Parts: sequence; C-alpha cells; structure tokens
Amino acid sequence: MIQNMSSLPAGHPFPLGAHAEGDGVRFAVASSVADAVELCLVGPDGEQRIELVENTFGVWHGVVPGINPGQRYGYRVHGPYRPEEGLRCNPAKLLVDPYARQITGGYRDYSRALGYEGDPRTGPSSAADSLGHVPLSVVTNGLGPDTGRKPRVPWSETVIYELHVRGFTRSHPAVPPRLRGTYLGLAHPAVLDHLLSLGVTAVELLPVHAFIDEPALIRGGKHNYWGYSSLGFFAPHPGYASSPGREIEEFRTMVAALHAVGIEVLLDVVYNHTCEGGPDGPTLSFRGLDNTGYYLHGSGGDLRDLTGCGNTLDAGSPTVVRLVTDSLRYWAAEMGVDGFRFDLASVLGRPGGGAFDPHAGLLTAIACDPVLAETKLIAEPWDATAEGYRVGDFGVQWAEWNGRYRDTVRDFWRGGTGVRDLAYRLSGSSDLYADDRRRPWQSVNFVTAHDGFTLRDLVSYNGKHNAANGEDNRDGTDDNRSWNHGAEGATTDQVVLALRDRQARNLMATLVLSAGTPMLVAGDERWRTQGGNNNAYCQDNETSWLDWAASAVAMRMVAFSRRLIALRARYPALRRPDFFRGFDPLAGEADLVWLRPDGYELAETDWFDEGRRTLGMWISAGAQPEHSWLLILHAGHEQAEFLLPEPEAEVTWTLELDTTTPDGKPVNAGPYRSGVPIAVPARTMLVLRADHAG
Repeated sequence: MIQNMSSLPAGHPFPLGAHAEGDGVRFAVASSVADAVELCLVGPDGEQRIELVENTFGVWHGVVPGINPGQRYGYRVHGPYRPEEGLRCNPAKLLVDPYARQITGGYRDYSRALGYEGDPRTGPSSAADSLGHVPLSVVTNGLGPDTGRKPRVPWSETVIYELHVRGFTRSHPAVPPRLRGTYLGLAHPAVLDHLLSLGVTAVELLPVHAFIDEPALIRGGKHNYWGYSSLGFFAPHPGYASSPGREIEEFRTMVAALHAVGIEVLLDVVYNHTCEGGPDGPTLSFRGLDNTGYYLHGSGGDLRDLTGCGNTLDAGSPTVVRLVTDSLRYWAAEMGVDGFRFDLASVLGRPGGGAFDPHAGLLTAIACDPVLAETKLIAEPWDATAEGYRVGDFGVQWAEWNGRYRDTVRDFWRGGTGVRDLAYRLSGSSDLYADDRRRPWQSVNFVTAHDGFTLRDLVSYNGKHNAANGEDNRDGTDDNRSWNHGAEGATTDQVVLALRDRQARNLMATLVLSAGTPMLVAGDERWRTQGGNNNAYCQDNETSWLDWAASAVAMRMVAFSRRLIALRARYPALRRPDFFRGFDPLAGEADLVWLRPDGYELAETDWFDEGRRTLGMWISAGAQPEHSWLLILHAGHEQAEFLLPEPEAEVTWTLELDTTTPDGKPVNAGPYRSGVPIAVPARTMLVLRADHAG
C-alpha cells in the first residue's frame, strides 16, 4: 500500500536518519538524483509504502505518527537508471538507510539484490523485488547504558592494542560461552584483567560498523572476518551481540567497562569504500540512493577504484563529507568512543580522486570539528595506488600508522639494512613529523598489524601461506621482510626455535622503547600464529582466534611483554613527548648521542655503512632529575663488545632489560662501570640505566 504524506508533518531535513519527534518518527534521507522516495515500513505481513513528498536541500523527509522503536524499514528510490552516466536508481530494490542506528538481517537470495540484468554496465534494470532478501534498517530509541567518563590518556602515555572483538574472546575459557566473541565478552573481568596486567592503555577495535559478506566469499562458503565491508556507518555490527537486537546496549556496556579501568576505545573505521563493490555488486543502500553522490566515477559511468575493493567514496562530495563527520560525531559523542583509526585514509584526502591534499575538505572538516578535535585521530596514510602512499604527509592534528617504521625495524633485525634509517625510527621519525609541528607520539609505531604476519609468523616464515583463503596464494603482500631463521614454519630444531624467540623479543623491545606511540597486535604477546597466512581476512576460525592456552612459550612472552611495557610506563625518558634537540642548552650537553661499539659517537661515514649491525642510543638525563639510558641494538650474528660511555658526571650502569632471557630479566643486572666494555650476544637488545652519583 502506498500512502502520500502531503497531509502529514514534514519536520526538518536534519539530522538525517530516523528520530523520534512528537508522537512519531521523523525520517530523513539524502538523494540528489531521486524523482521520488518511498519509506517502506516492513512488518510480518509485508510492507507499507509511504511517499516522502518533502524535499529540502536534497533531503527527503517527513514525520510518520505511531511508529515505535523496533520498527523495521527501508527506502525505495524512483529516478533515472542510466549506468553509462553512473545513475542506478531502481525502486525494486529496498535500501538500507545510511544513517540507520541498527541494521538487521542479511542476504537470502543474493541475486535479488542486483540492480541490473545481464551486463551490469549495459543491461537493463532488474525488476526482481529485493524485499525479504536484504538487510533492513531498524528504528531505535537512542537510549542505552552510560559509557562512563573518558580516560583521556595523554598521547605520550598511550600504548595501543589492536584486536578483533570476536576473535579476541572466542576461545577464552574464563568467558561464559554465550558471551565469547561478543561486545560483552570483551567487557568480562578476566579479559579486562589481561589488558590491565599487560599495561596497554587503548584497544583499537577492527571494524565494528555493520558489515556484510562479499558475494565471492558467500559462494566459497567463507565469511568476511575482518569486517572491512561496511554497510552502515552508524550501526554496531549485530554479529558481535550476545543477544540479537541488543548490539547498541552491549557496545555501550563494553565501552563503559573499558573506561572504568582507564582503557580507551579506538575504532578502525572504513570510510573509503562500502560493501556494494564494483558495478557488478549489489544495490543495498548508497548505490540505489545516489550513486554519483556517494562514489567516484570516471568516464562512461565507470566506478573509480582507489581502494582495491571495487568502489571508492568520493571525499569531495558534500553528501560523503556530511555522512562521515555525522558518523564520527555519533560514535564519539553518543557511543563513548575515544578515537579513530582511518582505513586507507589517503582516500579521504583525494577529493574527486585527484592528488592527495592534506588540507582537503573532508580531512579539514574532521580535524576542525569541535567534538572530533578532542579524540585521537590516526590515519593509515596510504591507499591501493602509488599516489596514495603519503606517510608523513597528513595534517598537524593527525597521528599516522608509520609504515616506514615497520619496514625499517623488520629489515634491521633480519640483517637487511644498516643503522641510518633505524636511528630516525628509534627517535620518533623527526624526518617525517617534526617539520609540520607534530610530535613523536604522532608516529604510531608498529611491527605487526592485523594485515600481515603475526609476530611469531614474522620470525617463522620466509613467504606467505594463504592457500586456505581460496585465492591460490595470490592474495596478501609479498613484501613481508620476514625471516624463518633456518626452517619454514613449524620445527623441532631447538636452535631455530631459540633464535626465533629472541628475535621476537628484539622486535617487541624495539617497538615499545622507540619514541612514538607503540601499537601491539592482540596475541603477539601470547605467541599467536596464523600458520603463515598473512591475509586472514576470511578466516573466522582458529587461524584467527586468539589461543588462550597457557603454553610455556606463551607465558614467557607474556611475562616479557609485561616487563617491557611496565619499563616504558615507569620512566618518562622512555616515552619522550618531544623530539630530541641534539645539544640541550638547558643541560649543557647533548640529550641524544648515537654510539658505535667502541664508545665513540658515529661519524658521518658510519651512517652510510650498510653493513653496520650495532647501534647504541644514549638518552641523557640532562637537567631532569632522572636516569640516563643506553639502548644497545645488535643484529650481528656474532657476539660484540660495547664500551659503556663515560659522561662527565660519575654514573654506574644497571642492566634493566636483556632479550637473551625469556622474560627479559637480566641474569646479571650489574652494576657496570663506565668505560668498560659489556658483552652483547649475537642478535640481542640490551637496555641499561645510568644512576648518577650523589
């Protein structure tokens, strides 16, 4: 039944979405190309269609009385269907509200979601009705548990822990079975205890926006485990709720539990593409509402793909700018989120698909928003094109995933590079961030991430082993910069195993003690393996789930990680908030000196010696009432001797961390005297503290 709303209140066009107003609900949806828009209220017996006749600023809106929370709905858009111009309106397709706070259901018959017949570029529109075969939007009341006071952890004290909501607790023995793999599972006291004991200050959640599986995965019987296939940018993913339909409440409960113990919640957000894919993909929401208003197009109506996912949201479109900023404000202000990591963030700085501009409208709108300005903003500074690799190029309020850091540290410890670039990475990457008034902590340092090898696999495999993904091992990067240390994958060779363990500790220690913000990946501290799969995006199984078994090697790595992070937290000099100056006029001495094993400062020629495998980083206490520090990184395959420096003031040296031991606790902590050589075993990192006399 179609009802005309000309006699009913029109309400206001903003905010978009479904909102209670008077004794009804105001619906508002944007479409600049529609000739008519029908609101479809879906019930057990079918749908009631209500035409939205009011159109203000390209927004179709109206107030429907008698609507209650829980009402399922969608939109049908009447308008031009001319694929050669990028126009794909098709009223046979029921569309999800881009601003829906809750989304329910999935595919029943995928073919019904296709907006075309035959060739997607030249074929006619499909007349097959998608009602009953696609997800639906749900009216919500906007209420839920309080998310608690935000911890507001200073950037300089932040330690990020990247995790997957489902995979983190799916196998946790202390979490009740019905809560495993859910928002509430992450809020369980046993899980919080682990996070607190580890010392992390923020969890970075892989995508929790409602997403749906891609057709290729469905055909292969697989699932999009990572979630980089967004359908709704306001709705929490319903699959992570322990009780269907209560995902908003459970998400807020999770945030409150984390906030209560001082841990921030960061979201990995995907505003660069959607689940609708390329031109042969389904018509679920954006494509049917305003295809050219949401997506980048080239000549002949073809989609432009800067993401490798089939489509790209147009950062220059006012519709997209409004969608992204409205979504971010919702999660920050109403859902209690403390910050965001932006997937393929370079896309957001390429309006119209052009060259990257750090001052592009969308990036500027995010950074200047009064709500978002108080959150942590982290860019993944690349996309799927060469033009999009922009590490170091984002604006002053942005932190960045530092891909240069990852590559350099991996190369150094496998013996593939000298120390010149390593010094920049250890000291906060001033070459990338200092010139535009950013700080060391805006370099988010990482050695591993969800995308790629785990820490254990990084030291256990020379190549990827992705056959289980069903793509003939073609997927995933080949640029792993890994080393198996003498055997590919699982082995019983104790020499190989011991070296792998030590190298993992070297990588972890370098990460945590470098200037900048360290990001760890969940499970690296428990020696998690994916069997060499470096692209486990579709592995919703034990390959990706965190193994909570208390094996001896896992417990050793946990102990080492705890000791390491606690060391960083205890001493401010090991989490420096500002860049080193070199010579410090206040102290009358250098605040950072790079040393050779013979105790002398590196000469200019030393920096260009690609065979150099040993570097000393002396961090002076200066005028501050704190200790000086010496970090010795030795990637050589033979033992070296390192002459301890002799500062003008008398000091004694204490060994605080030794990566040759399983938990990092030195067998002989000292004290050691200045001017005396200390033995550094092959492939080892030592951290020494200088105690000043008097």
